[in-house]
Amino acid sequence: MSQSSGSPIFGKRKEQPILILARGEKVHHMTVRPWMTAVGVSIGALFAIGYLASTSYLVLRDDLIGGTMARQARMQHDYEDRISALRAQVDRVTSRQLLDQQVVEEKVEKLLQQQQALTSRHGKLGSLIERAEDSGLADPGKDKDETEKHADATGGIQAIERLMGLAAKTAPKGPALAYAAPFSRSDPRGGDTITDRADRLFSRVTHSLKDIERGQKDRIASLTSGAVSATDAIETIVARTGLSVTPEGEQARATGDAAGRMTETGDTGMGGPYVAPEATDMFDRQLVELDTALVRLEQVRGEVRKLPFSNPAPQSDITSRFGNRMDPFLGRLALHAGIDFRVAIGTSVRSTAPGKVVVAGRNGGYGNMVEIDHGNGVNTRYGHLSTVLVNVGDVVKAGEAIGRSGNTGRSTGPHLHYEVRLHGDAVDPMRFLNAGMKLSSYID
Repeated sequence: MSQSSGSPIFGKRKEQPILILARGEKVHHMTVRPWMTAVGVSIGALFAIGYLASTSYLVLRDDLIGGTMARQARMQHDYEDRISALRAQVDRVTSRQLLDQQVVEEKVEKLLQQQQALTSRHGKLGSLIERAEDSGLADPGKDKDETEKHADATGGIQAIERLMGLAAKTAPKGPALAYAAPFSRSDPRGGDTITDRADRLFSRVTHSLKDIERGQKDRIASLTSGAVSATDAIETIVARTGLSVTPEGEQARATGDAAGRMTETGDTGMGGPYVAPEATDMFDRQLVELDTALVRLEQVRGEVRKLPFSNPAPQSDITSRFGNRMDPFLGRLALHAGIDFRVAIGTSVRSTAPGKVVVAGRNGGYGNMVEIDHGNGVNTRYGHLSTVLVNVGDVVKAGEAIGRSGNTGRSTGPHLHYEVRLHGDAVDPMRFLNAGMKLSSYID
């Protein structure tokens, strides 16, 4: 129990609280001081505050966690949206790159096909050009331009392929593709973009290939025109002699065309399913035209070489021409059926064209004579020979020696009598000699 004491000065003193702790027979007394009360109250207040704080945390934690998760969800959603946008942009850029690359590859493929076609054409044209040169036709495109243009085109295509490889090698990877496409990027070796350089190369190669194609067509057209002109000139010159050198092939084609027209309009039955006509390339048609012109020229030249257009006694003067003249033995007008050449006895007499010997020996006023059949109704006679070097049935070449000049037969002196007969009738040999001089530029 508590006790109190007083003071005469200050009055009655406040009694201190005493705690009595009893355990069995043991009793303990403890006086509660003010500071002890203050400490107890402080501890109680701390516990109360801690309890309230814990309770508040537990109450607000769910809201904080929910808010944090919501923020994280929004951030993740925004990030995924950004990734999706970047991926879509990358896909668009990649698709554009693939499309650009596909376009470039298609262009390169077309250029390669054009170059291969032109190379193939050059091979086809080569044999015809050789034939044309053998025929004496001047080739206007016989220079190194076409070879240089082929090399330039090849180099351009290789440069384009290198640019394609450079674009693929330097293309940015990942999200960076969204900001740069390979074919629009700057070339590391220059300031221009790869697309600009590729476009210039495409233009240059295309021009080179077009120039090659144009040059080939011009060469074909020029050679065809030259062959046709030469053939027409030869036929015109030969026609003045009274002969025709139209190739048998042309006659056969004319006959075939006529027969075809008769078949189309006749009663012959025709039928079958419709099939579209074959498309013929212009270049191939030009090649056929050139080949036809060369064949015609070669055939005409072949026919001309069979005819007596050369001189039987080169470097010899003509002493008497074809036509009416005073007969040296009778002194009256008579037909001189040939021309006479002033030649010394023993001079070689040569055949003016290839043919077969039909007469070789003594023949009336001709004395020793050689007659050659050249075909197509054309024969030549060589009279007054001192020596005959061939026999009947021999086949001789143009320019081959067939005898030696003399003064046999009806002759007033050493000379060569030369005749040309067409279907048995004598014609002026000068027509053939003059035609031979004009034909020399087309035949030789």
